[in-house]
Amino acid sequence: MPRRPQPSRITLGGAEAVALPVAEYEQLLASRRQMGGQSARIRALSEQLRRTEQLLNDLEELVTDPASVPGTAAAEDEAARLRRAVAELVRRHRGTSP
Repeated sequence: MPRRPQPSRITLGGAEAVALPVAEYEQLLASRRQMGGQSARIRALSEQLRRTEQLLNDLEELVTDPASVPGTAAAEDEAARLRRAVAELVRRHRGTSP
C-alpha cells in the first residue's frame, strides 16, 4: 500500500502550520462539505428511526392489549389471532422474538 503524501510543515509567527497545494486544499474543503451533508442525512435518518421505533411500540401496545370491543365470539377470536400475528411480526422485525 503506498504511503500517504505528507504535507509540508511550516512555521508562521511561531506557530506550526501545514502548507497544502491549492488543489489539495479545495479537495479538503469539498470533503468537509460532503461530511456536513452526510451528518445532516444521518441526523434525519436517526429521527426517522426514532419515530419508526415509537410507531412499532405503539402498534405493539395496541395489538397486544386492545380495548374491549363488542362483537361475535368468532370475530373476537379472529381479531385475537390477528393481534397475536401482528405483535409477533413486530417483535420479529425488532429482533426481540421470545
